[in-house]
Amino acid sequence: MATSEQAAVQATERFSHLDAPTIPVRDGEEQWTAQEIFAVAQALLDEDVRLRQEIDEAHADLSEYLRNSGEGSGDDQADYGSSALEREQELTLVNNTRDLLEQNQRAIARLDEGTYGVCENCGGPVGKARLEAFPRATLCVTCKQREERR
Repeated sequence: MATSEQAAVQATERFSHLDAPTIPVRDGEEQWTAQEIFAVAQALLDEDVRLRQEIDEAHADLSEYLRNSGEGSGDDQADYGSSALEREQELTLVNNTRDLLEQNQRAIARLDEGTYGVCENCGGPVGKARLEAFPRATLCVTCKQREERR
């Protein structure tokens, strides 16, 4: 696994085409600095590695559940139900982690493309504060609120 120094170098090299004015900000917000952009990029790359590891571990756990699903349970319906519930929970965790990984990869791609920080709905700035709180955000606050009301 890459050290944080290696990840910082990787983020700096990969996203060296970005400069502070590339990422739009909302009225009243300070412009992004190069260091802030690289910190966000590094955090996204680190999260990508962590999520991939989490998915691999969850797949291993799920395989173990499936392999041992009938062992030692006899004909007890409660044991079968419990095993089924554990498998279902594990599948839900894997799917949620996959969704996060997809969002993360989408944010990295948007950094690569130069569209990071632009609302996918209205084309306005997502906002620096919003991206600092949730680096995978693709919608500005207004568009996100509108989406959630539907």
